[in-house]
Amino acid sequence: MAFVSQSQRAPNESYTFASRPRPVENRSKYREPPSEQTHSNYGNIMYDRRVVRGNTYAQLIIPTTAQPDPVEAQRQQESRRRAIARKRAREQFIPSTPEALQGRKHIDVQTELYLEELSDVIVATDVDCQTDAFLDKPATPLFIPAKSGKDVETQIEEGELFDFDREVQPVLEVLVGKTIEQSLEEVMEEEELACLRAQQRAFEELRNNELAEVLRLQEQERRHSEEKGRRIAQQKEVLKKEKETAEKIAARAYTQQYLADLLPAVFTSLRRHGYFYDPVEKDIENNFFPWLMAEVNNSLEKRYTARELLDTIIRDVTQKRLKMFKELETQ
Repeated sequence: MAFVSQSQRAPNESYTFASRPRPVENRSKYREPPSEQTHSNYGNIMYDRRVVRGNTYAQLIIPTTAQPDPVEAQRQQESRRRAIARKRAREQFIPSTPEALQGRKHIDVQTELYLEELSDVIVATDVDCQTDAFLDKPATPLFIPAKSGKDVETQIEEGELFDFDREVQPVLEVLVGKTIEQSLEEVMEEEELACLRAQQRAFEELRNNELAEVLRLQEQERRHSEEKGRRIAQQKEVLKKEKETAEKIAARAYTQQYLADLLPAVFTSLRRHGYFYDPVEKDIENNFFPWLMAEVNNSLEKRYTARELLDTIIRDVTQKRLKMFKELETQ
């Protein structure tokens, strides 16, 4: 089978088997030295032989028994040549790249999504051939080995080689013995199974009794633990209350002892600062004494005013008398 790219096959071309015989190429043992172009294109994956170029979608060419039409094949070749000619004509009208500057050169760079091999388009032709139909394989004959030796025969009368009554006796003994032995083994097995079941029932009863006793002891231990915890909690509560009572009694005794000397001193200090007073005394000090002092001040002010007025009158009279005496003397 040969694989042909979809781009190299005409759209109306049918699937054909294509295989062209070719001689084996003579390849050198060592790699060829790189040329100047290879050095210049070093690092460019377009010239890397490991990169697949062109359309990687290949189709399997299935052989067909139909013979291709030579007129149709010629028409396809003619249309392919015209397409190649039109493509070359369009390429001639494309503006070319200007010449590179001195010391530089142009490098072909592809900007398409898929890389393609940069080479001239080679005109490809399809050649096919028709193989013969498969023939059914004939049936393999039966193998019959070749006959060898001589045929001989003898006559055997009835009862010469086999006596049933004599030959069947050991067989019957074996069958009866095996049957009785198997029966005895089955009976012993049943008795052993019954004994095992009885022992198992006794063991289960003993285990159930022991389990019930263990559960009873566990429950008793749990009740004892809970009772012990309650008693300890009650004792702790009693000790706590006794401690609180002792602390209260001690605090009360200390307070009484401390207040025995504190109360008189506090009352004395409060009385001295006026917090405890006699209402009558307080009324006299706050109401009577201020009123009395105000009345005394008023009385004294009136007396002082009267004295000042009398002094003023006496001074005026004396001045007038002195003036009259001076006038009399001058006369």
